[in-house]
Formats: sequence, C-alpha cells, structure tokens
Amino acid sequence: MSEITVRALTEDEWETYRSLRLEALQESPEAFVADHAAEAAEAEDFWRARMGRSDRLVAEAEGKRLGVVSLGAAEDNDSEDAGQLFGLWVHPEWRGRGVAAELVGQSARLAERKGLRQLFYWVGSDNGRAVAFASSFGFRPTDDRRPMRVATADGQDEQEIALVLALGEDRG
Repeated sequence: MSEITVRALTEDEWETYRSLRLEALQESPEAFVADHAAEAAEAEDFWRARMGRSDRLVAEAEGKRLGVVSLGAAEDNDSEDAGQLFGLWVHPEWRGRGVAAELVGQSARLAERKGLRQLFYWVGSDNGRAVAFASSFGFRPTDDRRPMRVATADGQDEQEIALVLALGEDRG
C-alpha cells in the first residue's frame, strides 16, 4: 500500500482546498450543508478568507489528493482550548484504506500543538460506522444534540462527540 501523507495547506493553496471541497460537495452532497453550485461560483477572495478561518489538512499519496479535513474553533463553545473537526471527506477509491484515520490523527496532533485540550466532532446519530470510527480515536458522546443541518426524511439528529487531548507537562 502507498504511504499516505497529511499536511496543512497554506492560504496560497486555496485552489487545492477549493478543488477538494467542490469534489466532496459533488460526490457526497448529503454529507455537507453547503451547495456545490453556490460554492463553485465563489471568487478567490471567498476561498482565501475561508483558508484563514481554519486549518485545512490534505491527505496525499501517489501524487493524488485523497481527502481533506478542517480544524477550527469549536462552535457554541466559549472555551479557548477547544477545537472542532469538520468537513472530513475521503475520495471513494481511498475509503477504508486509512486515509480518514491519518487525517483525524494529524488533526488531533495539530490541535495539541495549538494548545487545545478538547476536540469536538459532530456525527449523525444513526451513522454507526462514523460513530465507531470516531470512538476508535477516543471520541466519546457529549450530552449535546442538534437537528441534522441537512434535512432528512426521518428527522435524524446529530450528536456531538468529544476527544480529550493528551495533557502534556508543558501545558501551564
């Protein structure tokens, strides 16, 4: 199997992020709140501003971009030492091959380097595979729930799951 590498994108790599984001919106529209056509119409300044709001990590192997995840401020959380993972997407050909695990693992390491103590992630409560995947990293459910951002016929909700990051001696 090819070695998967994960790296943070710079603001100047907004076109790489845009390309991955639009591919994700097109391939898995039900997984995102955003609309492909609306985001495809956005200008460079929109994408540059988006790059500045959160860290964007890309997974690569064999010269191909395999997936993406974002790490930003935790929504609805006043704590300065909490972050949130969102926008996780892996190209269908690479699913089940460790790409998502590399993206989440590198995101957690980046969060720790930034001094974060908790990492949150919202997942569909009926998505057993996603819940199990996140649980394998140590994510555990919180008491928070919200309606799915994308309406579902069965009224499914999302649950917030949290990961307590390792507390190192260098943290004051």
